[in-house]
Amino acid sequence: MMAAAWRHKRVAASQPGFLPLKSNLGGDSSNVKRRKRVNKNKKKSWNKFSDIQDVEEFLEDVRLQERTTGGLIAEKTDDSLFFVDTGDKDEKDKDAQPETTVKKGKHSKPLRIDLILQPDSHIPAPKNVLAFQQPNAKKQRRTSDRAAKLASMGILPRREKLLQLRRAAAASGVSAKKRAVANNNPDRTFYDLWTAETPETADPYYLEQTKKKLVKRPDRLNEKPSVLPAIEVIAPGGSYNPDFFSHQDLLRKAHEVEVKKIKAEEKLARQLAVNEDVATEETTFKEQVEGLIEEEEIEPEEPEGDTEGTVTGPTATQEKKTEKQRKKEKAKRIKELQRKAERQVIDKRQQLFQLRSISADLKKQEQRTKMRQAQRKAQQEAQKSMPRRLGKLKFQDPDLDVQLSNELAGSLRSLKPEGSILKDRFLSLQKRNIIEPRDRAKFKRKYKLKFSEKRAFREIQ
Repeated sequence: MMAAAWRHKRVAASQPGFLPLKSNLGGDSSNVKRRKRVNKNKKKSWNKFSDIQDVEEFLEDVRLQERTTGGLIAEKTDDSLFFVDTGDKDEKDKDAQPETTVKKGKHSKPLRIDLILQPDSHIPAPKNVLAFQQPNAKKQRRTSDRAAKLASMGILPRREKLLQLRRAAAASGVSAKKRAVANNNPDRTFYDLWTAETPETADPYYLEQTKKKLVKRPDRLNEKPSVLPAIEVIAPGGSYNPDFFSHQDLLRKAHEVEVKKIKAEEKLARQLAVNEDVATEETTFKEQVEGLIEEEEIEPEEPEGDTEGTVTGPTATQEKKTEKQRKKEKAKRIKELQRKAERQVIDKRQQLFQLRSISADLKKQEQRTKMRQAQRKAQQEAQKSMPRRLGKLKFQDPDLDVQLSNELAGSLRSLKPEGSILKDRFLSLQKRNIIEPRDRAKFKRKYKLKFSEKRAFREIQ
C-alpha cells in the first residue's frame, strides 16, 4: 500500500500541474551532468554508478509539502492556499478586541518552550492499532450479525422476551408482593439492582437477576496455614549488646543444635561402616571346602500309630446313618440350644447385680475417650505451628545467627551486617506453609565447553 501511494504521488508529480515547494527541484538543464556509460550488469556497480539524486530530491520535497501543508500543493484548493486581502485589517482588529479595557504594555506572548513543544507537522499521528483491537471481536461480530438476522425474522432471544414481559408487568402496576408467584415467572416485576433499598437475602429472584448465586465458602479456606507470626522476634541474646545470661542461653541453644548434627552424622557413619572382621583359620577352611561336601538330605519320619481303622483316598465313602442315630443327634442339638438359651437368661440376670461395676467401666471408658480427644487436639494445635510436608523436600530450620563473646560489637557503628532479608523472608514463607520447601536449581551444561586458541594468541607464544 505504501509503494502504491508513493507511485501515485510520483505520477502526480510528473504531471505538468505539479508544483514543487523548492525552487531548485528539477534544476537547470545546463547543470545536468552527463551520465557515464558503465556496465550495469553486475550487482557491484548498481549502487556505485546509479544516480538517484533526483529521486531523493523529489521525495524530500513531497515530505516537506506533507509536513507544512498536510498534502501536495497541486491537490489543494485555491481557497486553502489563497485569501482576498480587502485592506480592513485595522477594523477587524478593533472588532476582535473585547470591550473591557486592556492594560497598556507589552502584548502577552507564549513562552518559547511552549512554542518549541508545539507540533510543526501537519501529518497526523499514526493510528495505534492495538488501541482499537478487541478480544473475541470476530466472535462478537458473528453473534451480533446472527442476532440481527433473527430479529429481522421476528425471533427474539429468551432474555429479551423475559425483559419485555417484565416491563409489561411493571407498567400494569401489579406488585409481586400481593401475589405469590414462582421465581421464574416472567410476570414478576422487574428488580432494580441500583436502588437504595436493601433486597431480601433469601430472595431467589434477586440472586437470579444479579447472576451471582455465590457458593458458600468453606471454613477451612478462611483459616491460616500456620499460627506462626509473619516476623519472628529474635531471642534477647541476639542483640548487638546483649545481657550476659541471655547471650549464654543463645549459645547453649546453638551448641545443642550442633551436637544433634554431629550425632546424626556419627549414626549415619556407623550404619554405613563396613564390617572389617579378620579372617580366622576356621572361616578360611569353610570357604575352601564350600561346595565339595554334599550334605545328606534328612527325610521326614512318618508318625507312629495304628492306621488300620482309617480310610483315605477317593474310594472312601460315608456310611449311612440309621434312624436311631439321626434322632439321637437331633435331640442332642435341641438340648444344646436350650442350654445356651438358659445360659443367656442367667447372664442377663447376673448383669442386674453388676450395674455398679458396669457404670464404673463406662465412666472409665468415657474418661479415656476424653483424654484421647484432648491429646489429639493438643497434637493438632502443636502441628499448626510446625511446618508441614508440602513437597518432596522437608523443611529444615536455618542455623541460628549467633556471635561468640569475642565477636560482640560494643556499638552500632562497629556492627557488621549479617544474613539476608530476602533469604529470611523466603524461609519464613516455607515455615508458615505458604510455599513448599525448595532447593537451588542445579546448573547443568548441555554441551561441553570447547577451548580453542586463536591465531593471534598462538603468534604471541
